[in-house]
Amino acid sequence: MRVHSLDEIAIKKALDSGASGIIVPQINSAEQAAQAVAFAKYPPQGRRGVGIARAQGYGFSFNDYIEQTNDEVVVVVQAEHAQAVENIKAIATTPGVDGVFIGPYDLSASLGKMGLLDEPIVVNAIKHITQTCLAAGIKLGVFTTSAEAAIPYIERGFTLITAGTDTLLLGQGGRDIVGDIKARQ
Repeated sequence: MRVHSLDEIAIKKALDSGASGIIVPQINSAEQAAQAVAFAKYPPQGRRGVGIARAQGYGFSFNDYIEQTNDEVVVVVQAEHAQAVENIKAIATTPGVDGVFIGPYDLSASLGKMGLLDEPIVVNAIKHITQTCLAAGIKLGVFTTSAEAAIPYIERGFTLITAGTDTLLLGQGGRDIVGDIKARQ
């Protein structure tokens, strides 16, 4: 589950509700990555608070959950700023980080090329993140707006792909319906 920010309560709430992992936006340093991990893991690996919630079967599977969760919870951090590009090696090698998810639109904006994903500075930043994470054995994800845009990332080894948003999908579906109606008149 993607949380809204690097926020301890939001991360605990997502995991306590039963999420198998979290995606944390705007991680720009190893310190922030380590904080995300700490918020997601129980002591001694982290500092997640312990409580009775849905994830623990409302207490009925508490011991099993507590014993397994530190090994099983997935922590994915988002690299979507020029600072994250500069610090990607330290971010990717932070203990407990399982994946890095690239936010190309925010990244392009931070590089002064908002929405221009084909600009060399943006392409090179994404390439640097990709190469660094693959060398570190870290899983990669990316936001795209279509299947066509997703394919090159899949070919490069990305395994967490977002290919659109609900609003884009609904909007395109509506346009397709209107187009079909106009074509039949």
